[in-house]
Amino acid sequence: MKLTRKTFVKSAAIVAGATLFNTQKAEAQITNALVSLENDFALPPLGYNYDALEPFIDKQTMEIHYSKHHQAYVNKLNEAKAKITGWNYKNLNEVLENINNIPKDLQAVVRNNSGGHYNHSLFWSLLKTNTKPSEIVLKSINENFESLENFKQLFTKAAMGTFGSGWAWLIKQDGKLKIVSTPNQDNPLMKEITKDFGTPIMALDVWEHAYYLKYQNKRADYITAFWNILNWEKVEELYLAADR
Repeated sequence: MKLTRKTFVKSAAIVAGATLFNTQKAEAQITNALVSLENDFALPPLGYNYDALEPFIDKQTMEIHYSKHHQAYVNKLNEAKAKITGWNYKNLNEVLENINNIPKDLQAVVRNNSGGHYNHSLFWSLLKTNTKPSEIVLKSINENFESLENFKQLFTKAAMGTFGSGWAWLIKQDGKLKIVSTPNQDNPLMKEITKDFGTPIMALDVWEHAYYLKYQNKRADYITAFWNILNWEKVEELYLAADR
C-alpha cells in the first residue's frame, strides 16, 4: 500500500496514542503498587529528571538515592511480604499503622522497609523548584508557629537535632500542625511505635546518603537548600487531604 502523507499522519497518531496509553497504564500500575498489597511493591514514578533539582540536590545523589537506596527498600519489603501469608491490609498505610501485628520474626524488616518505601515515596513528591506556600498553608503556619520564618527555624532545629539517621516531619495532629522527628525509617503513621502519631504534611530525609556527596557532613547547608526545592503545592494538597 502506498504511504501517503494522510496515512502517515494517521499511523503516527495511532502509535503516539498507543504509546501514551501504555505509559499512563504503566505509571498507574506503579502508583497502585505503592498502596496495593495484591501486587509486589514498586518504585513510584519520580516525575522529574535526576538533575531537575540542581544545584540544590545534585544529579548523582538523586540517581543513587532513588534507584539504589529506595529500590533496596522495595526489594526487601517484597521479600518479607512473600514470606507472610494471610495479609489483610488494603494499603501501605495500614501496614505502617499495624506493624506490631506483623509476625515477630519479620517485624523489624517490615518496619524498616515499609517505612523506607513510604518515606521516600512521599519525599520525592515534595521536591520541586519555584513554588510558594499558598494562603491556606501560610495562614495555618502563622497560626501554629507565629510566622513562616519561625516555622523554618523550628523545622531546621528538629532536622538538625535528629541524631544519626532519620527524618524531620510536619504533621497534622488533632487539627493542629506539629513538627516532629523520627529515627531511621520510622514515620508518624506508625501509631503503635511513635508517640507523635499524625498525618504527614511535609518530610525531610536527613540520612547522610541524602546529602553527603554534595554537602559532606554539612547537614545545615543541605537543610537550607531544601527550602529552595520544597514543593509547597504538594504540602497544600496533603494539608487539605488531612481534613477529609
